[in-house]
Amino acid sequence: MNHAVYLKDVVKRFGDFIAVDHISLEVSKGEIFGFLGPNGAGKSTTIRMLCGLLRPTSGEGRVHGLDIVTQSEEIKARLGYMSQRFSLYSDLRVEENMHFFGGIYGLDSSACEKRTEEVLGLIGLTDRRHSMTRDLPGGIKQRLALGCALLHKPPIIFLDEPTSGVDPGTRRNFWDIIYALADEGVTVFVTTHYMEEAEYCNRIALIDQGKLIALGSPEELKRKHLTGIIFEVETEDALKGVEVLDGGEDILDAAVFGRLIHVRIGNTAEPEASLRGRLSAAGLPIGGIRRIEPTLEDVFVALVGRKTLSG
Repeated sequence: MNHAVYLKDVVKRFGDFIAVDHISLEVSKGEIFGFLGPNGAGKSTTIRMLCGLLRPTSGEGRVHGLDIVTQSEEIKARLGYMSQRFSLYSDLRVEENMHFFGGIYGLDSSACEKRTEEVLGLIGLTDRRHSMTRDLPGGIKQRLALGCALLHKPPIIFLDEPTSGVDPGTRRNFWDIIYALADEGVTVFVTTHYMEEAEYCNRIALIDQGKLIALGSPEELKRKHLTGIIFEVETEDALKGVEVLDGGEDILDAAVFGRLIHVRIGNTAEPEASLRGRLSAAGLPIGGIRRIEPTLEDVFVALVGRKTLSG
């Protein structure tokens, strides 16, 4: 079985609550795989099972050929893991943190020193090796946390909301590192609530209420799940605009995107004129309407609604 991750009918119950409901999926080695869903959908529970931290209630799963039930300790030793609450020691210097985690992963001093040099170069922190961790900006701490998770050369790394709270430029830099890892054959399994970030993944699984509801590349998901055409609408009151449009004839869905509205409308004659007429009739001034290409966030709204993706 040549998969980095294999799950078949995996269920996780907590009492009467079903957190993960018969999920089946396969992730190829070297793939950048996105795992998306609203708050409480079951993302973190699934990752904890894959990392050997939770036993599934039923079903089967493997991580790089290792059984998630009977070989959980072997899995822990072979994977890398980083969460949005990355565990760094603020009173240690950058390289001291790396030496500490290298020791946890069982590297001897010589191997740890060599690997520290390699990873510092990969994450671009060679010049910051003597900096105190507590003095580092958030984006630098993020890269250091990733570096610590890579010291033992794991064939697969799980990133659970790794770029939460950092600026877009830092996030893009982080993804450059992820691409470099994938080029070396490392499998990257990542959860994120940034839709523009999910576009970087080779494939994406979308779960809701513990169930897998969509699977495919970003383009496949847009093609399969977004019928009609999408308009971006600028108006003074986006919330009221959604109330006016949502549920209207030929309107497939409408949602607030920042200060704008995205409206997906079915096949209808002169759709732009139709939108203008409805908003004007409700007394809402229109700053502009333009047709746009669909995004993954539009897919999310179409399949899940306007629940939050974070968490």
